[in-house]
Amino acid sequence: QVQLVESGGGLVQPGGSLRLSCAASGFSLDNYAIGWFRQAPGKEREGVACISRSDDSTYYTNSVKGRFTVSRDNAKNTVYLQMNSLKPEDTAVYFCAAEGLTTGQAMCVMTLVAGYGYDYWGQGTQVTVSS
Repeated sequence: QVQLVESGGGLVQPGGSLRLSCAASGFSLDNYAIGWFRQAPGKEREGVACISRSDDSTYYTNSVKGRFTVSRDNAKNTVYLQMNSLKPEDTAVYFCAAEGLTTGQAMCVMTLVAGYGYDYWGQGTQVTVSS
């Protein structure tokens, strides 16, 4: 069965850290660009980071730049989103998505900003930042 499963969400105090995982089954993530998205209650889904398929170049939206890091572990068929210095405004359901056609950072960013064109989506994991 082909699927993406996110994990690692939870409740954390402001300034804390979490590492989200996006694990694939049924296909190899190293052949896919991965986008990380989040959606807070009452807000539109927002693309926060991506890692490209061809050269693992990364992109971060301004609100998370310097605090979030996306990386791959091909041996584990997993992509991670390390989130540091978390703020209450980071509270949201976080999703990962896999896209297997494009290459390079520019296309990674375009697909992330567009929010569509992905082949697979995970079910999401809740991140709550609160004291």
